[in-house]
Amino acid sequence: MKLLLTREALLRPLSTIVGVVERRAKVPILGNVLILADESGIEMVGSDNEVEVSFRSDHPVMVRGSTTVNARKLHDIVRALPEGIECQIEQEENHLLLRAGRSRFSLVTLPAADFPRVPEVEGGIRFELPARALRRLIERSQFAMAQQDFRYYLNGLLIELAGGRLRAVATDGHRLALTEQTLEQEVSSELQQFILPRKGVSEALRLLPDAADVASVIIAASHLALTVGHQRLVSRLVDARYPDYERVLPREARAELEAPREALRQAFNRIAILSNEKYRGIRLNLADGLLKVSAQNPELEMAEEEMEVKYTGQPLEVGFNVSYLLEALAAMDAEMVAIEFTDPNSSCLLRASEGSLDRYVVMPMRL
Repeated sequence: MKLLLTREALLRPLSTIVGVVERRAKVPILGNVLILADESGIEMVGSDNEVEVSFRSDHPVMVRGSTTVNARKLHDIVRALPEGIECQIEQEENHLLLRAGRSRFSLVTLPAADFPRVPEVEGGIRFELPARALRRLIERSQFAMAQQDFRYYLNGLLIELAGGRLRAVATDGHRLALTEQTLEQEVSSELQQFILPRKGVSEALRLLPDAADVASVIIAASHLALTVGHQRLVSRLVDARYPDYERVLPREARAELEAPREALRQAFNRIAILSNEKYRGIRLNLADGLLKVSAQNPELEMAEEEMEVKYTGQPLEVGFNVSYLLEALAAMDAEMVAIEFTDPNSSCLLRASEGSLDRYVVMPMRL
């Protein structure tokens, strides 16, 4: 195998792939990047046996071949090279030689035939949507996923399809995020649910550009494949049943607050400074068009702020983890937001005052 390409042409796929490669892989070859060079161009692949990321280009190949080499070492070497420099890569027995200007590197390789590939996704549900829309859907829900919960299905993101509707749902048991996107085509007449694991979610976000590209998605029984341009992600799905999230969505609001999102976020941020560092609790007092936000910490320091809001309902006092409220507000882009309440012991629902179908549920806390 022999290749000649610029630093930038080499760095771009390596930067995409290196995130999926395990730093301390139990199987040595999973710490490597697979390089395939044939008549159609160059393909580079990284995998942890659960998630696979690949990048293909039609760059001319001098000599065909295939090999695997430590992904992070190759990435770090290429990143450290001067911009615009040409790199020559050549396979010699069990080493990969990289020459760039006066620099020369020799890296140990492992056979390409030993590299484990994730099975090709066949059949299943197929649909396309703007990459920007899919990125938004994931970004505005994934923060509510659990981290290392024994209920392993909560550590992933629920992807739900029904008719021409695509939903993403995440919950850690204390709050829930639900985002929704309308598809141009009807992809499934029946409700379909799939759970994308945490690493698949993070790699999808790395792959999806905030640009006008088209994202192609295939979801089968055990895998999801996402293709954007020359990049492709294949991830195993979590084999579990997601809890019925619809049951936790508040249905009968008895009180509602409406306020500018940014003003609300800034007020919560200021009060959070003196909240308990561990529990992050703040208290909301609502009555007669006025919101009073307060917090107190174990050192008996306190913070309090009042702001005028549009409020309908009986006077209400309720406590929340301010981090959950702030993350929900940060995920929204509406100018005006509404927060619906049932009573001091029930979850609240955050949503845009109008337009967006995204919803965020936060459980109350005792203060």
